[in-house]
Amino acid sequence: MEPSLPLVTYPLKTSKVKIRILIVFFSMVLFTAMLGLLQLKFFKSKVKDFYSFEVKDSKGRPISLEKYRGKASLVVNVASHCQHTEKNYIMLQELHREFGPSHFTVLAFPCNQFGEMEPGTSHHISHFAKSNYGVTFPIFDKIKIMGSEASPVFKFLIESSKHEPKWNFWKYLISPEVD
Repeated sequence: MEPSLPLVTYPLKTSKVKIRILIVFFSMVLFTAMLGLLQLKFFKSKVKDFYSFEVKDSKGRPISLEKYRGKASLVVNVASHCQHTEKNYIMLQELHREFGPSHFTVLAFPCNQFGEMEPGTSHHISHFAKSNYGVTFPIFDKIKIMGSEASPVFKFLIESSKHEPKWNFWKYLISPEVD
């Protein structure tokens, strides 16, 4: 019988390289996940409630809804050429006139998404409401309230209430004691 040769094991360089590659890969994954979490924390939406939003008035100037905090607000999507325009504007103005001194306001947002009944510009819409119905409540810039292009204010209202507007003059009542 021939003498057996001792088994010599040579360390495999490739296993050390593979381990190092795996460590670097998992470190990169962990680091990327941590960056993602940090980004969510620092870029988190600052919107807490309805009054945290900024909108534009009928002249296109930015207006903070914060100025209405502490008041009950009736938010309405309005339309000038709807068959119910007259009775709604009259009723909204009456509410605003009667309860406005008691910390209440109507906030009107023109929208052309329901039957294309608000085709004019924001300036024309505001002039129409003021000259025909004596409206004194704020009328904001014409916006979209439904779909992917919806105003963030209405996205918030729809998400908060779980109710989408079904037609013109849909109303949301916002409590003055929002947290």
